[in-house]
Amino acid sequence: MTRRKLALAAIGFVIAGAALVLALGTSPGTAKSSGAFKAAWIYVGPHRDGGWSQAHDNGRLYVQHALGSKVQTTYKELVPEGPQTCQVIDSLVHDGNKIIFATSFGYQPCMISEAKKYPDVNFLQATGTALGKNLGEYFGAAEDAIYLSGMAAGAATKSGTIGYVVPFAIPEVIRHANAFALGAQATHPGVKVKLIWTNSWFSPAKEKKAAENLHSSGADVLGQNVDSPATGQYAESAGVPWVGYDSDAHTFAPKEWLTAAIYHWGPYYLKQVKAAMNGTWKSGFYYGSLKDGFVGLASYGPKVSAATKAAIAAKKSAIEKGTWYEFRGPLYDQSGKLRIPTGKRLTVKDLYAMNWLVKGVIGSAKG
Repeated sequence: MTRRKLALAAIGFVIAGAALVLALGTSPGTAKSSGAFKAAWIYVGPHRDGGWSQAHDNGRLYVQHALGSKVQTTYKELVPEGPQTCQVIDSLVHDGNKIIFATSFGYQPCMISEAKKYPDVNFLQATGTALGKNLGEYFGAAEDAIYLSGMAAGAATKSGTIGYVVPFAIPEVIRHANAFALGAQATHPGVKVKLIWTNSWFSPAKEKKAAENLHSSGADVLGQNVDSPATGQYAESAGVPWVGYDSDAHTFAPKEWLTAAIYHWGPYYLKQVKAAMNGTWKSGFYYGSLKDGFVGLASYGPKVSAATKAAIAAKKSAIEKGTWYEFRGPLYDQSGKLRIPTGKRLTVKDLYAMNWLVKGVIGSAKG
C-alpha cells in the first residue's frame, strides 16, 4: 500500500477546478540567478490542500525565506505515485536541483532508483524506510502529538463515541489511530473510537461522507488522519467538535476546532539544504520528536477547557522528559490479548510494523 495516493475529487476552496496534471511552482521572490542552489519538493496533492502537502510546502517556504537569493526552491504538486515519479525526478535533476525531497511513501521506488542514477544529487524521502549513500529518510513521532490531540477529543465527547476518519490500513495509520484512542481514553475512560477507512489520503468527498456516517452512528466528536479539512467542514456544519491533522486548520471550523497534531518541517528542511550547500550532507534516518519541536500541537479552539489544556501540558512534559510513553505496556488489543507486556516500550522499528488496534477501537486493522 502506498503512502500518499492522489484522489480525483477536488475541494472547492482549496483546489478549485484542479486537473490531474503536473504543476510546477516556485515561491514568490525565488532566486533566478544561475548561482543559486536549487532544491525541490514533490507533493502527491495540491500544495495548498489544508493538510499534509501544505505543511511540507510551508517548510519549503521556510527555507526560501531563510536563505533568500542563495537558494531557488521549486515544487511539483499532484504527482502520481508510480513510474511517472521517476520522470518528474529526471526533470528536476536536469533542471539543476541538487537536493530533492519526496513527501509520499509511494515515491520510494523511484527515489531508490534515481538516487543510484544520480549519485551527485542528494535525495530525502518522507515516511520511507530505504537508505543509501545519497538517500536519506525522515519522519516524526506524530503518535505522541496525536495522543495529546486525542486527549482533547476525549474530554469533548459526551456520548463516549468518537469518530476517526482514516486512509489506509498501514502501520503508520494504525499506530496513529491507536495513539489517538489511547489519548481519548486518558481523559474519558471507556471511550470508543470508531474508524472508517477511505482508502485514499486526499479525497474530500469520501472524507465528508465518512464524517457524516460516523456522526449518524453516534460519534459526537470527530478526528482524522487524512489530508483535507473536509471532515472539519462537516463538523462545523453539524456542530460537532473536530480534531484535525497535519496542519493548523482552525479556520475551516472556527467554532468546533479543538486542536491537531502538526509537523514543523521547516527547520529540518533548512538544516538539510544548508548541509547540501556546504558539502557536509550525509544520509541517515531522522525521527523528529516533541522535545526537538519537529511535532507538536496546533492552536486550541474555544471548546478546549483550561483543565484539559493543563492535563495535555502535563502529559506533553512527561513525554518530553521520557518519564511516560503511550506505547509502554501493559497494552491490550481489541480482542483483549496482551500485546505489550508491562514495562516494555515499543521501539521505532516496532511502530513501523504495528498491525493491530488497541482495546476500545472499533474497526478492522485490515481496512
